[in-house]
Amino acid sequence: MVGCQTSQKKNMVASEIVSGEIWNDTDGNPINAHGGGILYHEGTYYWYGEYKIGKTVLPEWATWECFRTDVSGVSCYSSRDLSTWKFEGLVLPAVKNDTLHDLHPSQVLERPKVVYNTTTKKFVMWMHIDSPDYLKAAAGVAVSDSPVGPFTYLGSFRPNNAMSRDQTVFVDDNGKAYHFYSSEDNKTMYISELTSDYLKPNGHFTRNFIGMSREAPAVFKYNGKYYLLSSGCTGWDPNQAELAVADSIMGPWTIIGNPCVGKDADKTFYAQSTFVLPVHGMNNAYIAMFDRWKKTNLQDSRYIWLPLSIANDGSITIPWRERWKLDEVFK
Repeated sequence: MVGCQTSQKKNMVASEIVSGEIWNDTDGNPINAHGGGILYHEGTYYWYGEYKIGKTVLPEWATWECFRTDVSGVSCYSSRDLSTWKFEGLVLPAVKNDTLHDLHPSQVLERPKVVYNTTTKKFVMWMHIDSPDYLKAAAGVAVSDSPVGPFTYLGSFRPNNAMSRDQTVFVDDNGKAYHFYSSEDNKTMYISELTSDYLKPNGHFTRNFIGMSREAPAVFKYNGKYYLLSSGCTGWDPNQAELAVADSIMGPWTIIGNPCVGKDADKTFYAQSTFVLPVHGMNNAYIAMFDRWKKTNLQDSRYIWLPLSIANDGSITIPWRERWKLDEVFK
């Protein structure tokens, strides 16, 4: 297996993952899937993300750096080797003719994640839905019969009657799904068990990291324990990542500290967590996915993918690597 395309030359496949460079799809266009996550299904990886295109603006009324582009929708790319990525299109496009719709270009759509429900045979997308002033603070849900869409939007709500902003969804080995989301003005992280169809909360939730202001959650499971990678809340500006561990997914969680190691580790390599991907078919192989946001040109934000390093004693770090190959790191 090889790394992502990183050359700006069209149709050139690189054998390495080179963080911070432009990664092109099979058509030679830059991959546009920000704040995203990856679903592995029947031999194929599907990468979903925010499709950002057009001018980045700072609204005249802004009292903080809420730089934004118009909502275009959620993109999807497919790959069988984590190297060549085919653009599958906008699987959940913006709704341009209804100014009151959650998916209107004037609104906010962030951090889409897709999971597969083996019982209903549906692909379920959760995302952060917001108003331009970020006061709506809701979660949106969409479903599809196919990983490449089209997804049908079901609407938005505040799960467990609480704010929901940066978020992710995790499916455990037993098929139960959980929604992680920054709440209470981003001061507290909620973990909410979902109903068996993954479409809404089932009422069982916990409040975690109370008053610690964590966002950008990324969850993975290793050796029977649950791990949560997150960032602090400093707007578009980078900060120190944090890793926490728990024996139960609902907590309590124990903070381990900053897992990043090497140049600019105290700034999370000038990036922010979005997802941790287990590499299929490889033991204890995980890729930490980050976004390196360009707040004044969000369309040109880049991707940082780094392998987790798991020591013999089970400790986990994320060392900086400018370039690396899957088959050399994971053996």
